[in-house]
Amino acid sequence: MLDRDGIAKRIAQEVKDGYYVNLGIGIPTLVANYIPDNIQVVLQSENGLLGMGPFPFEGKEDPDLINAGKQTITTLPGSSIFDSALSFGMIRAQKVDLTILGAMEVSENGDIANWKIPGKMVKGMGGAMDLVASAKNIIVAMQQVNKAGESKLLPTCTLPLTGIHCVKKVVTELGVFDILQTGGFRLLERAPGISVGQIKDATAGRLIVEGIIPEMKL
Repeated sequence: MLDRDGIAKRIAQEVKDGYYVNLGIGIPTLVANYIPDNIQVVLQSENGLLGMGPFPFEGKEDPDLINAGKQTITTLPGSSIFDSALSFGMIRAQKVDLTILGAMEVSENGDIANWKIPGKMVKGMGGAMDLVASAKNIIVAMQQVNKAGESKLLPTCTLPLTGIHCVKKVVTELGVFDILQTGGFRLLERAPGISVGQIKDATAGRLIVEGIIPEMKL
């Protein structure tokens, strides 16, 4: 199965030339390290940055340059820094082509829960609600099962929702899934060494398996 970097590397294949892309907190931030060299992409950070680059090498960090998750980052030539009001104006005006988010749960109808676990203190949902309401395309990067081995791809989310019917694709440590408009996780690819049977066992929501499922190419 894939580690966090493997998930990010596979998702980077979904990024197309000319895209404006927002990377959420967690696994999505790693996608910046795997953008192919032959395409031009502008990464947007909701705290007010266009033109985010890869993570800095150790010893090269600048504490004044951070992403929305407060991780130190780099900027690329031509990047622009501005206030969060302008940043969210871009998001709400649907200027972002692709949003990549982490999640705690995703339902077979494309609902996402990624901001709150009841009983645990949170500072707020941040920009997640704006992103899921406004993004043209949302891909979720997540672990498919929790620490107890229970599936996080569900018939219905049990945690407070961030958005409904908004997720288009999910990439986990086990596979790549499309979410159908009629509902259900359609399996597109298997992680290296993972069988369809293992994926079925780790998917609580409706799983659609059609034909021979290829392994991911990373």
